[in-house]
Amino acid sequence: RALDFSLERRKRETQAPQQQAEEAEQRAQGLQRGLDLDQERERRGKAEGDGAALNRRTQLVEEELDGAQERLATALQKLEEAEKAADESERGRKAMKDEEKMEIQEMQLKEAEHIAEEADRRHEEVAPKLVILEGELERAEERAELSELKCGELEEALENVTNNPKSLEAASEEYSEKEDKYEEEMKLLLIYSGC
Repeated sequence: RALDFSLERRKRETQAPQQQAEEAEQRAQGLQRGLDLDQERERRGKAEGDGAALNRRTQLVEEELDGAQERLATALQKLEEAEKAADESERGRKAMKDEEKMEIQEMQLKEAEHIAEEADRRHEEVAPKLVILEGELERAEERAELSELKCGELEEALENVTNNPKSLEAASEEYSEKEDKYEEEMKLLLIYSGC
């Protein structure tokens, strides 16, 4: 009986550190999931910030495009007026004694044509930028939605682990698989967005 008691005592002494180690490992894994959740929240915040920046850039480009269109409309109106004046001058050129007036009208016509060409060139430069920015904004919104979804799943996983320590190992495996899946999806999104 003394031998049995001694063996039982040693068994308890051996199991106690092992149990403490398992509990410490469970706490460490729970802290790691909390850290992963913070990191995912940070990534989600960055993606949302990128989306807001792209929104601002898009708005600026749209305003610039509106300004270019207004300048183009003004230039076209001036060009039309100058062309009308030139036509009238052409019809009455033989009777026109003031050659200086004719030269001024020709200069105005050339200036109006130059303004129209410049406004049209500016419009052509701005329009592709707007298309690119709209595409970048759409991809940023997709990344933000993906990060938000992943963050929600991480929060749910962390809550399950906190409420049920026995399911820690199963939750860890499920989280690892989901993390691998989302990392692949993020890589694909980055590749398609040209980042």
